[in-house]
Amino acid sequence: MAITNGINQVGSIRYLNLCYSILMAKDKYTATWISHSSLSDFLTCPRTYFLKNVYRDPKNNHKIQLVSPPLSLGSAVHEVLESLSVLPTKNRFREPLLAKFETAWGKITGHRGGFFDVETEYRYKQRGIKMLKRVADHPGPLLDLAVKIDMDLPYFWLSEEDNIILCGKIDWLEYLASSDSVHIIDFKTSKSEEDPKSLQLPIYHLLVHHCQKRKVTQASYWYLDSSDTPVEKTLPNLKENTEKINQVAKQIKLARQLERFKCPTSGCRHCQPLEEIISGRAEFVGISDFGQDMYVLPTKGEEKREGIVL
Repeated sequence: MAITNGINQVGSIRYLNLCYSILMAKDKYTATWISHSSLSDFLTCPRTYFLKNVYRDPKNNHKIQLVSPPLSLGSAVHEVLESLSVLPTKNRFREPLLAKFETAWGKITGHRGGFFDVETEYRYKQRGIKMLKRVADHPGPLLDLAVKIDMDLPYFWLSEEDNIILCGKIDWLEYLASSDSVHIIDFKTSKSEEDPKSLQLPIYHLLVHHCQKRKVTQASYWYLDSSDTPVEKTLPNLKENTEKINQVAKQIKLARQLERFKCPTSGCRHCQPLEEIISGRAEFVGISDFGQDMYVLPTKGEEKREGIVL
C-alpha cells in the first residue's frame, strides 16, 4: 500500500510539473517580449538593451528613456502620418499636414525634445516641415485604401515552447486591391539608409503575416528626407527569418534569466549616455506616454556655453 501511494505521489508530482511547464510555456505576462528596437539594442550592446528594456529606477520603478533631437523629429512626423491611416481616403488630407505637425511639435519643443538652443530646434523642425510638404505634394500610396491591424500593439507568439512574443507597430499597410494583398511601408526620417542586414523588414513581415489575414506581397522604406516615393525592398523569407529572429530572441531570454548584460567594449557610445542618466548627470524633462522617465543630455558644446555663462 505504501509503495502504491509512493508511486501515485511521484506520478502526481510529474503530472503537476508537466502542467506547470505547459502553462508557463505560453503566458504573455511571463513571456519575453521582443521587438525590432529591443533586438537591435541587444545585438549592438547587451548593456544598452538592459538599460532601455529592463532597468527600472529604484526610486519610482519607472523605466528610463534618453530623448534626442533625431528621435523627437521622428516621433512628431510619425504621429502625423500614422494618424491618416484611420481616416477615410477622401478625408486624409482635408486637414493640412503642417497644422497637425504644429500640434505634434508642441509636445516635444524645447528641452523635452532634447533641444538646448533655438537654432537646433528650428533646423530640425524645418526638416520635418520639408518631409511633410513632400508627402502632401506626392501622397502616392497614402491616397489608397489602408489596412489597420486591430491591435493596439500587434504581437504574436514567435515561440510558444520558449514563451517568446514578437511585437511591433507597423507604420502603414497599403491595401492592394488587384491581388487582395498588403504592402508594408515604413517611414524613415533619418538621412541615412537602413542597413541591408537590418532585421526590421523581416520582423515587420512576420508581424503582418501573423496579425492579419492578407498576404504580404510588397515591402518598402520611404525615406521622407530625400525621396518622393517609397523604395521597394526584396520581401524577406518568412521561414529563414523566423529561425534567425528566434535564435537572437532565445539569447535575450537567457541573458535575462542569467541577468548578464555586458557591454562588449566596457562602455560604448550606445550605453554610456544611458549610464549618465543612472549616475544623475542627465536632466529630467517629463514622463512619456508609456510611463518612462525621459531625460536629456546636453552636448559638449552646450556644456561649454553654460560654463561661460556661469
